[in-house]
Amino acid sequence: MLTAGRYRLQDVIGRGAMGEVWRGVDEMLGRPVAVKLMLPQDSDPTAVSRFRLEAQTAGRLHHPHVVGVLDFGEYEGRLFLVMELVEGDSLARVLAHGGPLPAERVARIAAEAAAGLAAAHRQGIVHRDIKPANLLLDADGTLKIGDFGIARFLDDPGAALTATGQIVGTSLYLAPERALGRPAGPASDVYALGCVLYQLLTGRPPFQADSPLAVLHQHLDAVPVPPRQLGLGLPPAFENYLLGLLAKQPEDRPTAEEVADWFGRGAWHGAPEPLPQQLPGQDAAPSGPPVVDTQWRTTVHRAAPRRPRKPSLSPSRLVAVAGGAALFVLALLAGMAWFAPDEGAARDPQAEPSVSASVSPEAAPSPGAPAAVTSSAQPAGVPAGGGGEEEQEEEDEGDE
Repeated sequence: MLTAGRYRLQDVIGRGAMGEVWRGVDEMLGRPVAVKLMLPQDSDPTAVSRFRLEAQTAGRLHHPHVVGVLDFGEYEGRLFLVMELVEGDSLARVLAHGGPLPAERVARIAAEAAAGLAAAHRQGIVHRDIKPANLLLDADGTLKIGDFGIARFLDDPGAALTATGQIVGTSLYLAPERALGRPAGPASDVYALGCVLYQLLTGRPPFQADSPLAVLHQHLDAVPVPPRQLGLGLPPAFENYLLGLLAKQPEDRPTAEEVADWFGRGAWHGAPEPLPQQLPGQDAAPSGPPVVDTQWRTTVHRAAPRRPRKPSLSPSRLVAVAGGAALFVLALLAGMAWFAPDEGAARDPQAEPSVSASVSPEAAPSPGAPAAVTSSAQPAGVPAGGGGEEEQEEEDEGDE
């Protein structure tokens, strides 16, 4: 069958609610193509505009991980869309025939799918229907995103529930905000991608139930089972980041560009990262090999910058400062005593009072503490325990 005078259709390779996809050849350029023909949509008055939207949105994207649009038109009353032919299976077929995939391959799929989504998001395009059937692998395993602009789910989930054949597949990958009737945004695509990655790793989507409505409730309220609890040998960094893609609040998820970068640079292996630089007022780290943080750094969003702490003295420094102050006071008193006038020289040597050392009962020393020395005789005019003010000052300084 020849369409539009140049596209020779060979066999059907896919079918959806809106159209069927044929393998074909562009006889004018002599290259293989995929041609999507729109099916009659008597019950859906928006079908034509949605089909045109797919052509317009995908036609604006030129990215290695997005199925390219080559032509669009109408032939014998049917709209058609010509795309590059992806010679490979969809992830839906890969799951159906091969089961779960190893972490290494899933990480590559995650990086490529997120890169394609990031390109779309930069153009203001939200896919709204990321699922295994719309993620295609070409002959060398490179992932390409297809079916841009086809809204399998209407913005009103209540109306979508009545669309037979649409809710069952899509509800498994529906972001919580969409289940609440809110418009789809870039974060909705990231959530759907997280659901797909979870299924590629474990062989099952994160949420399953007997009805689409029950699945929607799980997206809103349930916590996905960590893959490692299902017996999967997955690096902790990979698991934590994956669960971050499934965060209930859109603002808690990374962007598609961040996802592509994280998986693309191999962070999913979970290599420890260096600790942050020393903050002002902190003690310098001892010399030696650099200290690394062995905690898995998989937080999705950047933490708010911490305010520098006010400089504070450590206990060892506090003791050193107090001891230095006491020595200074003692040195000052000794100097005053050394250079003070010698009043005793004018006295009668026989009248010089004798001084003996004794332990005061009131100041019995505690174990390891020095004994208190008291004087048994004092010069005239000096009360017992003379020099009390200076000694008290000395003691006060020591207490400080």
